[in-house]
Amino acid sequence: MIPKINLIEAKTILTKSGLPGSDWVINPYNGCLFACMYCYAAQIARWKHPNEAWGSYLDVKTNAPQLLETELTKLEKRFNKKDFGSIFFSSVTDPYVGLESKYQLTRKCLEAFEDFGYEGSIAIQTKSPLVTRDIDILKKLNQVTVGFTITTLDDKVSRFLETKAPPVSVRIQALKTLHQAGINTYAFIGPILPHFISDKVKINQLLDKLQSVGVTEVWFEHINLSPKIKARLFNFLNKHSPELLTEFQLADTPEYREKLETIIQQAMQGRNLKMGLSQVIHHRSLPKRSLI
Repeated sequence: MIPKINLIEAKTILTKSGLPGSDWVINPYNGCLFACMYCYAAQIARWKHPNEAWGSYLDVKTNAPQLLETELTKLEKRFNKKDFGSIFFSSVTDPYVGLESKYQLTRKCLEAFEDFGYEGSIAIQTKSPLVTRDIDILKKLNQVTVGFTITTLDDKVSRFLETKAPPVSVRIQALKTLHQAGINTYAFIGPILPHFISDKVKINQLLDKLQSVGVTEVWFEHINLSPKIKARLFNFLNKHSPELLTEFQLADTPEYREKLETIIQQAMQGRNLKMGLSQVIHHRSLPKRSLI
């Protein structure tokens, strides 16, 4: 299937965040061509594309960099400083989705922050090694951290649920490249897949690997199985690996989450790793605020 690419003009680009650990979010694109089967953003972004499958479209906000420049100037006048809080790329898309190589909206937004002299923190989360293209800009920013979503060390597992995303082995190498360039990095282990509870060795292997490539902070999040996300994911599993349905059904129980959190806490002991928010995130406990 050839994805549908829509060139649009956004009305705003820097919006208040509903995500833990960030004050503002920037989404240079709407939609994501990586088509991950568990992605919560598939439900958030659907209002503009109610009849289109997640991963089949991408809205390119062509005026994002220019909007950002304008909004930064307005916020400076409002706050009388160049630090408005923590900035996050991105909440409902991957900022380095493949077409970023063509449109370069994320890069141009980062350049806007550099030109403005932003003094606050900026965090980027992606599944794409394309972020290493922008090391030159990242090194010029005041406080920047780059994170990769890492849900497994097995490329076959990542390819199964993150259907069009770059292989996890490539993401691990990108983390190493960023670390060697002096960029602070983190890993987002979310959603935590059931294999971590059925094989406790895997979580330690994953943490060992992340530390070996310079990661100093790890975020964990339980899988989001709210009704619409669950329906989409379970329909996919039923078609392609029905034997996994029972494991994923158990992942939506308090007993499962409690057991998993114990395994993670034990695996983190004695490591020089910071845990994001000092806890495993569960989406139902988060504030009910807009993510876009």
